[in-house]
Amino acid sequence: MPEFVDAGAGRITSVPTDARARHDLAVQRLAESYAAIPQHAPVRLAKKTSNLFRARASTDQPGLDVSLLDRVISVDPEARTADVQGMCTYEHLVEATLPHGLAPLVVPQLKTITLGGAVTGLGIESTSFRSGLPHESVLEMDILTGAGEIVTARPEGEHADLFHGFPNSYGTLGYATRLRIALEPVDDYVALRHVRFHDLESLVATMGDICQTGQHEGQGVDYLDGVVFSATESYLTLGTKTAQPGPVSDYTGQDIYYRSIQHDSPLPKVDRLTTHDYLWRWDTDWFWCSRAFGAQRPRVRRLWPRRYRRSSFYWKLIALDHRFAIADRLEARKGLPPRERVVQDIEVPLGRTAEFVHWFLREIPIEPIWLCPVRSRGQWPLYPLKPGETYVNVGFWSSVPKTPGEPDGAANRLIEEQVTALDGHKSLYSDAFYDQDQFWRLYGGDTYAELKRRYDPQSRLLDLYSKAVQRK
Repeated sequence: MPEFVDAGAGRITSVPTDARARHDLAVQRLAESYAAIPQHAPVRLAKKTSNLFRARASTDQPGLDVSLLDRVISVDPEARTADVQGMCTYEHLVEATLPHGLAPLVVPQLKTITLGGAVTGLGIESTSFRSGLPHESVLEMDILTGAGEIVTARPEGEHADLFHGFPNSYGTLGYATRLRIALEPVDDYVALRHVRFHDLESLVATMGDICQTGQHEGQGVDYLDGVVFSATESYLTLGTKTAQPGPVSDYTGQDIYYRSIQHDSPLPKVDRLTTHDYLWRWDTDWFWCSRAFGAQRPRVRRLWPRRYRRSSFYWKLIALDHRFAIADRLEARKGLPPRERVVQDIEVPLGRTAEFVHWFLREIPIEPIWLCPVRSRGQWPLYPLKPGETYVNVGFWSSVPKTPGEPDGAANRLIEEQVTALDGHKSLYSDAFYDQDQFWRLYGGDTYAELKRRYDPQSRLLDLYSKAVQRK
């Protein structure tokens, strides 16, 4: 067995190579590290990366030891399931399933998103119009609760309340150590059609038809998302699984995926990617956010090492900016005000999507905007989307100038008000400004309170409002 250095104690121990034995050791380490944290000290995960964009508490206390919870335990090709540790990234999960011709039902866009993070927080992608959200393909979970116990939660049974209440709890009820998820067959390639629209109403109507029928102009659609560049230039990208070999595009080099979507033709622009490259088409340039670092300028791009063209590296640059206020310092040198971060994903009902996007384009100077339809398939108290109703996730990730005299988070507050007015829902991975009464009305307050009493009776973990809004 290989040696493993325990970073907390400095001791060297052996780690089993057998996946199940290794997992058992990982869970033991996690439970021990949880028990070692003083009763009233903050609890956090000891992890190097994060996809959260809200402020997190600083603490000198050691975090939970999740160092061995980052792998796929097993893949069952016949049952089309996988047992996966909670800190396993989708990059590693896909590496394990694609050789079997399988993939998770929903693969979020960024490689370092973890399965546990997507289930307890946000995960969405172009299969969500038919497969919902990542937690809806979970068959069972082992969860370390706030009470320090490991419980197995399934759709029915003793801990069914935790199973259904865990999504959107963001680690405030516990942490998933193992998840069994359903997988679906995939082909080697994805054929793409980029369809241009000159008005948002037509795009939304077409999106709704595809969500209902699973096809467009007689051809099946397996993947569906869209990009809005302006009120008069927007696109739906329709993906279809195919085993037919042929030339494929590569957007990990000089070419940039989201720019490849744009065209002036009345006919769809076609493209092909390997399934692997399709799943990660957004990661190379973090959608379009890499432009903030100059990574889309041809001269810079040629010198930018390919291994650093990925979301995890851009996130490190963002972290440096947050730490040293680099962007605000540069703005100040130009005589410009500091900027407010507007990094959000929201969902509004399909029928209100054009209304919201028109409002957003008028009020918030950010473009492009990502669109992704989603249909929830069940009841999730903390993720209150109506089952069977089509919503559209609208993603926007940038910043806007702050206006002197306006309250902190003015643009974000305006967005929250508009989303609520349109019967929408806002994800909690980024800044939120709700007051407590409104927050608990929107995010399952009574159900959450009961779950908190049962699974974290000593309140060792922050509650959801404290973690998502107060940012202690």
